Amino acid sequence: MKTFEEFMAKIETARKEGGVDLSVVEDLSLAVMNLISLEEHFFFTAMKTGKNDYLDTSVEIRNIRKKLLIELMPTHEGESWCASKHLLSATMRLVEVGNKLQSEDRKDDALRMFKKAYQTYSIFWALKLKLVDVKNVVKDVGPEDRLEDLVSKLADCCKE
Repeated sequence: MKTFEEFMAKIETARKEGGVDLSVVEDLSLAVMNLISLEEHFFFTAMKTGKNDYLDTSVEIRNIRKKLLIELMPTHEGESWCASKHLLSATMRLVEVGNKLQSEDRKDDALRMFKKAYQTYSIFWALKLKLVDVKNVVKDVGPEDRLEDLVSKLADCCKE
């Protein structure tokens, strides 16, 4: 992809071919984020309480998360599977930090975290949909187009 127009043409082709049901996939990606968070919470609870049963629950949650991640990333290459998991996890954590800052009335700091969360989430979408060459994200998208702006055009869940 060399231009924004080519990028948008690829998005329209994906929409017309019915290969992108973003309302369902976006909800699924949020579910995976929460399952990753649950894995972490059960781990920390086990360590803090000394009760290993929480580790067993964490394994159950992990198995569910792995199956759902397969649905999100049915075709992947190299480490795109793991990268996807970590991008979703980082997104969730950045949103959590933003929420905490927001509740402390630190709105500017919260907004900065929310923007980083959305940027990270946008990278997940670009990777999932293979909209850009991962090695050349900035070059493919172009210096005047931010990746999150491009993904926003695709991932408008209000359009059905």
